[in-house]
Amino acid sequence: MTLANDTTAPDFELPNQFGEHVRLHDFRGRKPVALVFFPLAFSSTCTTELCDLRDNLALFKNEQVELIGISVDSKATLRAFADAEGYDFTLLADFWPHGSVAKEYGVFLEEKGFATRATFLIDIDGVIRATFVTAPGQARSMSEYTAALAGLHAARV
Repeated sequence: MTLANDTTAPDFELPNQFGEHVRLHDFRGRKPVALVFFPLAFSSTCTTELCDLRDNLALFKNEQVELIGISVDSKATLRAFADAEGYDFTLLADFWPHGSVAKEYGVFLEEKGFATRATFLIDIDGVIRATFVTAPGQARSMSEYTAALAGLHAARV
């Protein structure tokens, strides 16, 4: 079951596309985080979605929100994906144990072996404030991100 809003986001540590370890807890008290789970690097819908995020990165930067993508791909695959598409945000490898973070967040599809498309907007205190999940094969829209970020901003003011 997908984690609900107003619950504390589970902490985790995963390698990014450069092999550096990123821990969710390190953002607590510093900045909100948008965790964007996606099925697989280089797949058409995932590429389109992440390119939309790349092209709208200012939306996150203006709200001082750290954008982080997560998939079950290896860090080497994520590095190649980020380089090929010009992604200037962190991609994390939930590679081993396979999909463990996606499982903690309730978005791992056992029968497929990867995460569904799910986004968790986590506030500066580590609490999930917005969640949106799409049906398999369906992309998330930028309007969902815009609304979630506006809600986060309103809560901080």
